[in-house]
Amino acid sequence: MKVIRNQLTNLTRKQIVLYTLLILFFISSIIFVNYNYSFYKTPIAKIIETDLQETTETVDHFQNKDQVITQHLTAQLKNRKEKGRLIHLTNEYSASGAYDHAFQAGDEVFVTIDSNSKELTGTIKEVKRDKYLLMMIWVFVFTLLMVGQKQGLFAIISLAVNAVLLSFALDVYIQTSGTSLLLICSISAVLFTVISLFLVSGFNEKTYAAIIATLLGTFLSLLITYLVMEVTSEKGLKYEEIQFITRPYQMVFMAGLFIGSLGAVMDVAITMSSSIFGVYEENPRISAKALRKSGLDIGKDIMGTMTNILFFAYISGSIPILILYLKNANPLGFTLSINLSLELARALAGGIGIVLTIPIGLYTAIFFVNRKRARG
Repeated sequence: MKVIRNQLTNLTRKQIVLYTLLILFFISSIIFVNYNYSFYKTPIAKIIETDLQETTETVDHFQNKDQVITQHLTAQLKNRKEKGRLIHLTNEYSASGAYDHAFQAGDEVFVTIDSNSKELTGTIKEVKRDKYLLMMIWVFVFTLLMVGQKQGLFAIISLAVNAVLLSFALDVYIQTSGTSLLLICSISAVLFTVISLFLVSGFNEKTYAAIIATLLGTFLSLLITYLVMEVTSEKGLKYEEIQFITRPYQMVFMAGLFIGSLGAVMDVAITMSSSIFGVYEENPRISAKALRKSGLDIGKDIMGTMTNILFFAYISGSIPILILYLKNANPLGFTLSINLSLELARALAGGIGIVLTIPIGLYTAIFFVNRKRARG
């Protein structure tokens, strides 16, 4: 409590105004998202009563037993001309909860109205989740601000700007024919890197070194991945999960791989640059050889952890489908090859970028340190 009290007393007037506005924005956004029904065109209903009816046991063609439960729900419509009227809904869900789930009083759902008679009936389309999503966003924002303070604020701004840029880039690709997605993503990657690092680290030699290392590491890893795919004729890569798109899926995969590895490479680049400049600022008389040794030690420490982060980040999203395949008696080798080939390729490409960025970031940072030292 004493630490928090000291931090509050050290706040400047500008910071107090900023935090006050942030809290007001938080409160107003929570109120808005709980009463924003009129902004949706799709009917929204709030469940007020549930009634369960259990049905017989079912068996699929893999001889897996399950139980289907039918819910009869009474809900109140919250928008459109039917606002305030009761609607009767039916929800069927399996006991395993693989593809569906039960509802309870207080849940809000999007519905379709089946009749305009005195007693309305309808079907559930999906759950209204905006309030939960907003709470997660605010937890992320407050955590980032408490830990990063000013840098945390700039990180939030850069994240928002990058999200808008990515949305715009994808919209340009979808709306135009003949435009290379890889070219669009390359331009976007440069903008992502420059905007993120300048906002978070400011305009200084440390940032310049990180930007150069990030771009070199990312583009080199993409080039190596492309050459390997050409030499091996893409054997072992299973594109089944993205073949539903109408654009060349190899190019879409490469673009996703490019953007996916950018974040990890940027993290390594700014870590190497900050570490080298930190060591130099602690001891301005340190030799380039000692800086190089210190940087290599740091690089070795972060190389394994960053590679593992990429691996787990890509693999974690495939856990549900892996369980589904194995549950349905598919061979382990087939299950892994059909579901993890693209994720493993992305993780390996990102790992190559991380390993390359360590020496690139090291020598780039030393170059800028020497230049700063030469200026006196």
